[in-house]
Amino acid sequence: MEPTGNGIGGDLFAIIWDPKTQTLYGYNGSGRSPMGRDLQELKDAIARLKQEQRLPENYEGIPSHGSLSVTVPGTVDGWFAMHERFGKLPMSEVLAPAIDYARDGFPVSPVIAYYFERNLARFKQVAPMIEELDNAMTTYFADDKAPLVGEVFRNPDLADTLALLAQEGRSAFYSGKIAQTIDTYMQRIGGDLRLADLEAHRGEWVTPLGVDYKGHTLYELPPNGQGLAALMMLSILKNVDFTQWERGSPEVIHYMVEAKRLAFADMAASFADPDFAEMPLHQLISDEYGKQQFQRIDPKQAANDYGPSEVLLEGEGDTTYLTVADASGMMVSLIQSNYRGMGSGLVPDGLGFMLQDRGELFALTEGHPNVYASGKRPFHTIIPAFLMQGDRPVMSFGLMGGGMQPQGHVQVLINWLVYGIDIQAAGDAARFLHDGGASPTDTTYEGYGVLYVEPGVAQSTVERLRAMGHRVEYNDAGAMFGGYQAIYRDPETGVYSGATEMRKDGTVTAY
Repeated sequence: MEPTGNGIGGDLFAIIWDPKTQTLYGYNGSGRSPMGRDLQELKDAIARLKQEQRLPENYEGIPSHGSLSVTVPGTVDGWFAMHERFGKLPMSEVLAPAIDYARDGFPVSPVIAYYFERNLARFKQVAPMIEELDNAMTTYFADDKAPLVGEVFRNPDLADTLALLAQEGRSAFYSGKIAQTIDTYMQRIGGDLRLADLEAHRGEWVTPLGVDYKGHTLYELPPNGQGLAALMMLSILKNVDFTQWERGSPEVIHYMVEAKRLAFADMAASFADPDFAEMPLHQLISDEYGKQQFQRIDPKQAANDYGPSEVLLEGEGDTTYLTVADASGMMVSLIQSNYRGMGSGLVPDGLGFMLQDRGELFALTEGHPNVYASGKRPFHTIIPAFLMQGDRPVMSFGLMGGGMQPQGHVQVLINWLVYGIDIQAAGDAARFLHDGGASPTDTTYEGYGVLYVEPGVAQSTVERLRAMGHRVEYNDAGAMFGGYQAIYRDPETGVYSGATEMRKDGTVTAY
């Protein structure tokens, strides 16, 4: 229902521990690009936007808004796939609360009001890119204003859409009335997404991959998401003993940042839709790889830039994360998002939701693994996580926020597993965010980038990091450092504990 962090026009990923089968399942619910548009047609469309001065002449990559960034929404398929496999209640009962909130409204919280305002400003700024903006304005920004704190926000069109899903099921979205409305709308505005694209969509059950660290195993989903970047970081960091330094010391941050930069360099050069690209995934998370990468780190000096590792040479973000667990021991780590802000700016007639702009994350360079192609899944930033201790589930967790997510997963785990602080404090502790470097979109970048740190990082640590070559800036915009949620399960007693993010809206509820 809350549209600034997610929606049914976006995508979904999940990791599920099933106590009945004693199995960890993964679900990749990302959608594909339109089948009727190839790479050259996309480049021609971008060129036309520039000629029409609807896009800056120096703009790099795929437009952030409008139909060229739209991919098939995978969230609804993910809901029904998980429900079919594990659900116990009828979907009409599952969706009833959301339908009620959409029809009757909910009072807007400060964080959501902030993002509403930011999205309105952004849509006005990029309006020339967006073929049709009136529907979005009518749905979300009545009288050209963003909903205020405490104001009751209603979305009756979304209530009707969710009610149709509750009544008719998945088919309503991918072949029935909703799909047909999307098709008609996209044809009217000149977009490429078609009924055939929706009809062809199926998400994919996948096997999570893991890396051992401090007697536990962190599991992430394989690409096209960025989860393996967290595993690559851990495979590097297991080669250094952090206990010789205090938490938050310059040495600890230095090694973690350099491990992030090494992992992201390989991610930029290789991560893509596995149906279109071969990736040496098991090599990239192996102990051998970690040792090789660790040897590239200078303990006293930050590198200006990192290229891909020998393994490969030889061969922002607005998101909703949630985790739930029940009395049976089932645990679900789930994340869904429309990507940049609320999405593309395009709201199909009368449906009450915005189509995602995830297609912006394709590359345009021929030969790049993540290069745009018809019917292909783009690189994805949203990643759920799960921690096991041997064959026992320990923690279902995640952290929202674009490229912050793998960095955040690793920082939380090191706070908890190395320094022994509890799962709430592990998330509350001051974080860093390294931004910049190579990207799977293959756009240009300048060397090191920027290392943002929260005010809780000591000034002496910042000064030492700068002396080591890190370009450090303080930033107190808490939301840019992610949004963490977790459920811990005591492996001996089975007792649950919850943790939630102080930087965003979040809550822990037990019943």
